[in-house]
Amino acid sequence: MSKALLGKKIGMSRYFLEDGTNVPVTIVEAGPCVITQIKSEETDGYNAIQIGYEDVKPSRATMPIIGHDAKAGTAPKRFHNECTMENVDDVELGQLLDVSIFEDVKYVDIIGTSKGKGFQGGMKRHNFKGLEASHGVKRAHRRPGSINGHATNLGTGPKPKKGKRMPGHMGNKRITCRSIEIINIDTDRNLLVVKGAIPGANQGMVIIQQAKRLNRKKTAAVS
Repeated sequence: MSKALLGKKIGMSRYFLEDGTNVPVTIVEAGPCVITQIKSEETDGYNAIQIGYEDVKPSRATMPIIGHDAKAGTAPKRFHNECTMENVDDVELGQLLDVSIFEDVKYVDIIGTSKGKGFQGGMKRHNFKGLEASHGVKRAHRRPGSINGHATNLGTGPKPKKGKRMPGHMGNKRITCRSIEIINIDTDRNLLVVKGAIPGANQGMVIIQQAKRLNRKKTAAVS
């Protein structure tokens, strides 16, 4: 069975462990998801399933999406995502996946889109300390400083080198938080309580999947 679901970030809260420890947590609505397509090595060259999440009105969906999801016997879904698998023998088209698939999983990777901040300066975007706030600096307190030293790159002409930290668009990027610990699972309401913060705004769509790599400490905790 695939260890991946689509979900929605509900918000942050706190969770008290049995020993009274106060843990900051994020509550995620994980699923339920429907398997809308099955790919196999015979037909597509690899094994994978496509899952759909959250019903949408047919008037707000396209005809290809409506027909695609109708083959799985379900209403059109708002979000779709593909998950690779070793084999697809134990899955069926239209099968329902809920948060219970994570009951034997301790750590997950969560993928989301970070909050968009628009155009920001160097201090907010790259944590520059800024110039002095004393007399003689004039109106240059939040400027990034001189970029002339990086204005010549051999073979590319008189322009800043690629990767130069400057003001620009900030946020609205795909972010992956790896090896997040699962604190609690509510199978009745399909809620997943994970430790710490995850990317994105409240009500934003996220992808939850079983952690792909763990450090030594977390590997020992799982084993």
